[in-house]
Parts: sequence; C-alpha cells; structure tokens
Amino acid sequence: MWIQPEEVLLAGALWVSERANPFFILQRRRGHGRGGGLSGLLVGTLDVVLDSSARVAPYRILLQTADSQIYWNIACGSSRKEITEHWDWLESNLLQTISIFDNDEDVTTFVKGKISGIITEENRLKKGEEQEEDCGKFREAELKMRRLFGMPDEEKLVNYYSCSYWKGRVPRQGWLYLSVNHLCFYSFLLGKEVTLVVQWTEVTQLEKNATLVFPESIRVSTRNTEHFFSMFLNINDTFKLMEQLANIAMRQLLDNEAFAADRSLPKPCKTLKNVSALKRDLDARAKNERYRMMFRLMQDERLDGHTDCTLWTPFAKMHVVGQLFISNNYICFNSREEDLCQLIIPLREVTIVEKADSSSVLPCPVSISTKNKMNFLFANLKDRDFLVQRISDFLQRTPDSSWGDTSPLSLIGHSASSSAPSSSSTGSESVHRGRHYHPGLPTASQGLLQLYHRDAPEDLGPKAMKEKMKEEAWNIHFSEFGRGVCMYRTSRTRELVLNGIPERLRGELWLLFSGAQNEMSTHPGYYGDLVEQAMGLCSLATEEIERDLHRSMPEHRAFQNETGIAALRRVLTAYAHRNPGIGYCQAMNIVTSVLLLYCTEEEAFWLLVALCERMLPDYYNTRVVGALVDQGVFEDLTRAFLPLLYEHMQELGVISTISLSWFLTLFLSVMPFDSAVLLVDCFFYEGIKVIFQVALAVLHDNMDALLSCSDEGEAMTILGRYLDNVVNKQTVAPPIPHLHALLTSGDDPPPEIDIFDLIKSSYEKFGSLRSDVIEQMRFKQRLKVIQSLEDTAKRSVVRAMMTESAFSIEELEELYCLFKSKHMTSCYWGSSSSAAERHDPSLPYLEQYRIDPAQFTQLFTTLAPWICGGHTPTLSARLFRLLDQNQDGLVNFKEFITGLSGMYHGDMTEKLKLLYKLHLPPALCPEEAESALEATHFFTDDEPQESSFLSDLDILGQQEVTSGEEGKDGGGDSEEKKEEKVKDYRYYLRMWAKEKEPKRETIKDLPRMNQEQFIELCKTLYNMFSEEPLEQELYHSIATVASLLLRIGEVGKKFNNGTKKTDTAALQALPPTQTAALNPQREEGPCEGGSDESQVCRALADAQLEPAALQTSDEETKDDTSVSSYSVVSSSSLQCEDIADDTVLIGGEQRRGSTLDVDWSITFEQVLASLLTEPPLVDYFERKVDIQNKMAACKAQRAVERQISSASDHELTQHSV
Repeated sequence: MWIQPEEVLLAGALWVSERANPFFILQRRRGHGRGGGLSGLLVGTLDVVLDSSARVAPYRILLQTADSQIYWNIACGSSRKEITEHWDWLESNLLQTISIFDNDEDVTTFVKGKISGIITEENRLKKGEEQEEDCGKFREAELKMRRLFGMPDEEKLVNYYSCSYWKGRVPRQGWLYLSVNHLCFYSFLLGKEVTLVVQWTEVTQLEKNATLVFPESIRVSTRNTEHFFSMFLNINDTFKLMEQLANIAMRQLLDNEAFAADRSLPKPCKTLKNVSALKRDLDARAKNERYRMMFRLMQDERLDGHTDCTLWTPFAKMHVVGQLFISNNYICFNSREEDLCQLIIPLREVTIVEKADSSSVLPCPVSISTKNKMNFLFANLKDRDFLVQRISDFLQRTPDSSWGDTSPLSLIGHSASSSAPSSSSTGSESVHRGRHYHPGLPTASQGLLQLYHRDAPEDLGPKAMKEKMKEEAWNIHFSEFGRGVCMYRTSRTRELVLNGIPERLRGELWLLFSGAQNEMSTHPGYYGDLVEQAMGLCSLATEEIERDLHRSMPEHRAFQNETGIAALRRVLTAYAHRNPGIGYCQAMNIVTSVLLLYCTEEEAFWLLVALCERMLPDYYNTRVVGALVDQGVFEDLTRAFLPLLYEHMQELGVISTISLSWFLTLFLSVMPFDSAVLLVDCFFYEGIKVIFQVALAVLHDNMDALLSCSDEGEAMTILGRYLDNVVNKQTVAPPIPHLHALLTSGDDPPPEIDIFDLIKSSYEKFGSLRSDVIEQMRFKQRLKVIQSLEDTAKRSVVRAMMTESAFSIEELEELYCLFKSKHMTSCYWGSSSSAAERHDPSLPYLEQYRIDPAQFTQLFTTLAPWICGGHTPTLSARLFRLLDQNQDGLVNFKEFITGLSGMYHGDMTEKLKLLYKLHLPPALCPEEAESALEATHFFTDDEPQESSFLSDLDILGQQEVTSGEEGKDGGGDSEEKKEEKVKDYRYYLRMWAKEKEPKRETIKDLPRMNQEQFIELCKTLYNMFSEEPLEQELYHSIATVASLLLRIGEVGKKFNNGTKKTDTAALQALPPTQTAALNPQREEGPCEGGSDESQVCRALADAQLEPAALQTSDEETKDDTSVSSYSVVSSSSLQCEDIADDTVLIGGEQRRGSTLDVDWSITFEQVLASLLTEPPLVDYFERKVDIQNKMAACKAQRAVERQISSASDHELTQHSV
C-alpha cells in the first residue's frame, strides 16, 4: 500500500535491497524470504514476538536522490506481489517524468505530492465503495472547484481525480475536476500555479494513448490547443467518464434533449452517503444504453440489475453460462460466448414465475412460463429470493392485457382502431369511413407485395421450390427454438438470416429482430391516432414528402398507383408528426417504401421508428450527423483494413462521396432491389456492423481497378457498375430494373456478382468487426463531425454578416464565439428550461443561437464602446428592446452585430441616430421615466402632428384612388369590373413587393423627442463621459448643447401654438423652423423680451445648466447661478450618478408641480445640428475604437476572476498558517 512519505535515515539497516534505479529502491526485510543468516533469523524472530501493531511490513519502496543521504519511505507491502505492482507503476508512470527535473529537491517535492494525491483518492474511493463516506469531502471539493474556477452553483461536479497535467516538458501534479459542462484542472506546486478550464462543447478530440514522451495519458484536443493528462490511479474509469460528458456536450450542440438530461441529473445532497451521486447516475445511464442496444429495447427502458446465471437450452440439451438482466418491462439473457444464445422475455408475456427445487445439478433454479406455453429455466442464481421478488414487483405493475397507449401524442383515443378487427358492424364502418387510416384499408392488413402477388398463378419453378425450402427451414427453427418475441436467438438463427429470409416471413422477422414488435405491442392504436392528427396539416416536412412520393421506387409496380403512394404518404407524415426534430429527410422515402412492400402500414411505421431512433441514430436529422459519423468510421476502417487503397482513395476524395448514399439508404439506392433487400435482412439482425462489412468487401473486390484510377469520376464509375451487377439468383419475383444499370454501357457487360457470395466474403474477411469497437469509433468521429458542422455554421454566419457590418472576418469569428459561449452558458446554467428551448439547430445559422437580456447586458458591458458606469445596464436594456424586432425577449447574432456595428463603425450621424433611438419607444419603456404617463400621452398625441404633412398626402391619394374606383365601377359593365379586379390584384402585389423591400431610414423619418425623453438622453450623455480624459470639456459641451436644445424646443413650442390658430394644412408645407432657431443672433431677441423665453431661462437656471451659453460676447450676462451651476457640472469630485441626478433635472420645479410641458419637442436634425457646434463632442463620436482590446478583455474576464479567487485563497491560507 502507498503510505505518506516518511524520512528514513539508515536505508541498509535490517533491510536487503532487491531492485534499484536512480530514484527508487525496493527492499525486503531481513528474516523474510530466502537466506538472511543469523541476523535474518534474529530479525524474523523479533517481528514474530512483537505485538501485531508494532510489526513492520516485510517489503518497502524508498525514494532516493543522488545528492541526499535522506531516503523517503513511500510504499510498503505484505507480499512480493503487492509491492511489485507498486514498483511497476512507479517505473511506468513516474520514472521517465522525474528524469526531466533539473534538481533533486523538485524530484522529491513532486513525488511526495503525487503519492499524497494517490493516497487521498484511494481513501475516497474505498469509502465510496463501502457507502460510508459522508458527503462532506465531496461537497468540499465541489465548493473548492467553484471557488477556484469561478463557477456558479448550477455547475455540478461529477468527480475529481489526482493526476498530472503536462505544461511544456514539466508535469504539474494537481487535481482534475470533471463537471457536467467543464473540464477543470488546478495545481499549485513548486511555487507555480496552473489553472485550466475547457468547455466540453469545445472538445474536438478525446483519446487515450501512450508514447515514449508521455506515459499512459489522456489527450484532450480543442480547436486551438492540446492538453495531456497522465498518472491516473485508474485511467480507464476517468476516460469513460470523460467520454460520457463529452457525449452530453455534443448532444447539446445537436438538440435540446441533452439540456433536459442535464437538468434531470440528481443534485448531491446530505442524504446521499455516496459522494459520487452524479457519477453513479451517469454510470447507470451508460449501462442502460448498452442494455438497450444489446437487446434493441425502447428508449425509456431502465435496467434494474443483472446477475450471472445459467440457462437451460432444450434445443442443445445443455446449460449455457451468461448474464440475466432485469428491467421494468423485460427479462433478458445473453450468453457469455458470443452468438451462443440470446433471449428476450417481455413481462407482458409472463404467466408464472416460481422457484424450482434445488439440486446438485441445478442449484437455485427459477422457472419462468409464458403465454405461448414456453418455459425457461435459469439456475446458479446468487440471490434467488430477491430476484423472484423483484420480478414479482414488476409483474404487478404490468397489466395482464396489452398495455394501453401511454404516449402523449395520442390525443384522440384508440377505441375505434383497437375494436375494429373484432367488429364488422355498420356502426364501426361509419366510424372508420371518415378516418384516413382504418382496418378496412388493403395496406392495414398486408404488405404491398402480398396485394400484388395474390392473383398471380402459383410458380412451381426451381426458384420457387428453393423459397419454399427456406420457409420450411424457418418453420423447423420455430418449432425448435420458439416463435415470436421469446424465441431463442442462436448462431443457427444467424445462418438462416444470412441465407435470406423468405418473402412471407420477412415482415414478421424484421419486426422481431429490430425490436419494433415490442414497441408496436405496447402502443396499440397509436399509429392510427397519429395519422388522424397529422393528415391535413401543412408544414415544410409535408411539402418535401409530397415532392418525393413519386420518386420512391417508381420502377416497382406497387408504387405506380394510389394505393402504395397513399400508404407511403401516411407513414412518412405520421412519423414527421411524431418526431418534429427529424421531420422528414431524403432517403427516408426509399427505406419506407421497401418496408411497406413486406409489412402492413403500422408495422412499417414502427420499423421506421426503430431505424431512425435506435438503429441509425441521428441519420435522418437536418444535418445527417449520424451518416457523416459513420462515414468517418468507414474511412477509419478502410485505413485499418485496406491501407494502400485508403491512401489512394483519399487523394481522389472518393470515400466521402460514395459512402453517404450507401449508409443513408442501406444500399437500396445503389444496388438492385432483390439484392439490397438481403442486406436489409442482415442489417435488422446484426445492426450497422454488416453494412460496414459489405462496404469494405465492395472496396476489396475492386481494389486493383480502384488503385489504377486517376480521377474521382473513374472510381465512381467502377463502383457503380460493380454494384449494378450484384444479383440475387434465388429471387422468385420478376427482376425490377435498376435505374443505375441503365447507365451501364459497353460491348462487354461486367460479370455478375452473387449477393450471397458478397455477404459470405464480407464475413470471412471483415467478420472480426465488433459492435462495441464501432461504438467507440463512432464517439471519436462524432466529436469531429459535430465540431466541423459548428465551424461550417460559423463560416456561414460570418460570410452572411460580412456585407451587413464593417467588422473584419477575424473580429466576426471572435464575436460569434463569444456570443455562442454566452448562449450555451445560459442554456446549461439557466434556471428555467426556456434557455434550452431557444436552442433550435433546425433554424437558419444566424438564428440558432439567441441570448436573453441578462446575457446581452453582460456582453454589452464588456464589448460596447460607450462606457456609462452605473447607467450601462439601463442603456443595455434599451438597446436590447430596440434590437428585439419580433419582441420575443431574445436577440440573435445578426441583431447583436447590427447594434454593435453601429456603435463601432458608423459615422457620427449613424452613432447619434442610434443614441437618439435609444431614448424613444420601444427602446425607452414608459416605466423608466418619472412622468411616464404624460410622456406616453405626449408621444401618441404628437405623432400625427409631426407627420401630418405626409399623412395628409396619403389621405388625399387614397381619396383619389377610391373616387376613381367608384367612377369606374359606376360607369362600366361586368367585364370592366373584372379587368379592374385584375388590376387591383396586380396593384396590391406591387405594393406588397414594395413593402417587403428594405427601406433605408433617413433622419427625417425619426419621430420627435419630448421633454422626458430629452432628460433621459442628457443623463446618458453625462454618464458616457465620466471616464474620458477630456471629461471637463465634454461636460461643458453637453451643457451648452442641452441649453441650446431647450431653447429650440421652446421656440418650436411657440410656433406650434401659433399654428393652431391658422390654417394647419398651409403651415404644414412650410420649411422646418429649427433652421431659424439654430441662429444665435435670432435667439437673443426673443430670449430677453418674451415671457415664454424668460420662463425657459428660469427653467435652465433651476436645472443647473448655463442659460446663455451661446452669448459668448457678453460675459457679464452670466449671473451667479449659471456660474455656480457650471462649477457643479465640471466638478470632478462628484460621481457620474450624482451629476446625472443633480444637473439633468431640467424643469425640476415645473415637474414637481401638477403637469409636464407636453408641447415641448425637438427633432433629430436639431440634436445633430446642435452637437455639431461643439468640437469635443464631434471628436468623441468620430473617434475610432478598436474592438480587439474589448474582446480580449471579455475572454480574459473569467480567467481574471479565477486568478483573483485563487490568490485570495492563498492569502487566507498563509494568514491562517
């Protein structure tokens, strides 16, 4: 066992060295083992006589360094085997590593730290296995992880391990923390701190390897770097957990199910004695997945437990050793020897479970009987009583009859469908008459092939006789091994499948081997109800289905009429309605049409479910991820089995071109139908393994021809001709012409290849493929494929945004990564499910990732060039409302970049226009202003005034149009009316097209700003300049502009009041009055004389602004109030919030009264012209700001937080010491 390092001064006393290297010595105590002489005898006697607590272990391992006389005892053992295991581990994991260190002190420190870490982890694992460890230590580790890496409470730690992280040539000993969403590492050794955080969604490759440089290690690759971790106590367990967490992350990028799975993980609590509750849950999930895959069970099946046992096989008259699996709905058995025997017993079929009499031949047997009179005898069960009790508990929850429909999609009920087969009354016929699917349909009771063969004369030829012999062989098999779900599945079953399933039995056996039979039995009436719900609905999926219906096996007579087409339509539409995440994908129509030939509609539907959701996972989603993953697996298999051909094919780029169609359609689209359907037989029994085998065999058979190819087209032609001539010489049906065969030309037709020979050779040459190896390769490829799809999405988004923003490609890519990271964070740390629900990979790339106001504020605060201090969240919320055009509470990347680009790359007018809009509805919500109600009334009342000229023109135009229409209608006949209607139709189409055209907004289109909104604008401007170097000049400038705009508003109010007494229409056509108001000489007169103007001056004084800022020639006109107000504004000692509250309360006394001055308003043109008079403001808004520094700060923000937290931790520990 490893022990805490202890100093040893005399290494040779009473000990004999047996092994040594430059750093470690393995010693045996004298008196143990052979030899030892008198001293050994004496030492041995002392060890025996002494009390057991004082005895010394006979073996130990010492750490030594060349320059030191002090040794460190790091391990001891009671047997040679135990100490040798420790010695081997040191040599394989530590010896090469510590040879890199420059001085002996570093070696000692590193080894001591490593041994201490191993002891800690061993103790934790030992206590976890005993179920006695309190959750305190795990809770402490979780809190430490959150503190070190700045993680919120929502981040769940799964497990943590002691290991070494290779930073350069030197390993850093520390702790690896694996959470649901992150891989984290922390080390503080030799005075150096190492902190690493990697999101699982960023991992592109994860593999376990061993090299000369790195001992057995785990490599974690991202797009930009690689990380190596080694010296694990149990590297296999750690790697499996990493794989599971990376898989969850990849699912998160694909769909929302993984986020739901994340939220379903249990949270560690005090009641759990086992610290690793999350890991236990993930391990259970992995076992469930393997169990479901092994026996082709439904997704909701949960494994309860498994145990070793033996099964009596009556056909072989022997006991088969294997494992018994119990879940909530099934009892399954799998032999230890592959393909010897497999058994699936649904609990709905079980009638009796009883304990049989034990004997020496059959210890602890259990007998299980089923409804079809089969009896299964299991023996050698360790805990028979508990097992029988568990089965009885599950049986009590299982109804005697077939299960009811438990799916939430079945809303109509299935009483009609379920009662129809036993009812032939006129009442039931009337119920079925209005339904799209009912038992009276021909395809509801038999496959399409049976419909078209029943009238054909009986064939007595040799092929037909061979078909009958196949049927007879299967009947014998049924009588010997059983028929139905509970059939014994043995190597004999596989032989019969490889020889071809007879047409009459094909549908039944496909259902049995795929597991679809179980799902169909547990959901009676589900398909009929689903058809009723789906038919008549219009969606993108139904449009694509209609387009592809007549392309589905058009050469087959079954799909040359409405019966086959209608059945295909119903099955595809029902599945698209059941699984909107997949909907419909091309190639599904080809596969489904083949299923309908041999199965009824309902059976074909459940086979399609089994294919899309279990046997070919992710094949038929919008991005065909599953097929791309298997394409990558196929390339790896080609590299392993056919290395020469692989290199040549990679140069030509053929593998990726050919394999996609092979996998998506299971060779049905590239091979004659009668041959390809035999591959489908094998596929339903063996799974995807057989498709890989046959694909490799096809390449192997054409290796010489492919190696001589010079381009891709030639290679495609060779493979196409080969597959066209794969024939089934045993088929009974007349040959169906294959479309690819029509392209074959030449005087010498290529030789025919028998499909049975091809399948046989594929098993002989590549039969060593195992399903678990394929799954491992799939995981590796899934990381690559999904990350490459994410890169493609990023490139598409950047390309689309290049024309709509002035950011560079590199800047857009970095902004996209930051935006996506913020979105993903909100998904897995969000308190509600809304964040995960907004992630929809089926949406266009620009809209896939969306953020809510909280995430937008975080990005805005870090990235925006306008720094407003405490006012920043308010400004961010306004910009969010302005960008959220559809008002769904979310902003996508395009909208985000639009707002950011306006702040960074717009000219002064564009920036001011954006700032102006941020203080108008919808950006400025009424609740933000003090006089919200008055401001809203003013805006609604004033809006028609400021646009009345345009609205009057519109009204006149409408009157002319309507009067013209009335004249035409009154004076014309019916034909003229028809012509007019056609003109109206075209007219409205043109108008609609014009409306859809993007309108370029001009400054004249912007609405007027009222006094309350102007106050908010001034607040924002004051806060924007609080951190600027020219802060005083900018404050002075904004005070001047605010004063000027107040006067402009007052002058405008005077003119507006005057216009009420005159003809409105005439005055509407006058030029804007702000051009006169902007002239300082014209303002001085009315300001001194009129009563309204004096009120403005008093309001400016109350507002602590400068009332006569433009009268620069008369310095004496500035009274004490204005001077003091300016001094308050320019005081650098005040906080920006204080300035905003004290200096921008324009008309404060008036607002404290009863009403607001609702007639006061200004336009954007006036704001722009006023700001142009102040050079400091012009310089500020025309200044270019570099976003690179902002993005670097945004990326480093979390790292800075982590460094601060870890530094403070060290300070605390130092103080405590």
